[in-house]
Amino acid sequence: MDWHLLGLSFITVFVSELGDKSQLAAIALGGSCKSLRAVFLGASAALLLASFLGVLLGGSMAQLLPTHWVKAIAALGFTIMAVRLLWNAVTKPSQLNEAS
Repeated sequence: MDWHLLGLSFITVFVSELGDKSQLAAIALGGSCKSLRAVFLGASAALLLASFLGVLLGGSMAQLLPTHWVKAIAALGFTIMAVRLLWNAVTKPSQLNEAS
């Protein structure tokens, strides 16, 4: 077992999930439901499954493409998501005000 990679993966996912939409959804569910254990187990299973699928997809992509291409595709995906969020915030500011 590569303990350094294990720790790096844990810290990276843990920090990236803080304040993420999935954490906010878990907070909302925990605040509105009586069974905190069910919310915790459901949220944990969902994060575990999503991470598992990400690792499988990343491993498959790394077998097919060079590492710099995988990083470039990930960077492009994040850029597209950021531009879409900014575009929606600029063109549809009323939806943000209605949600809050």
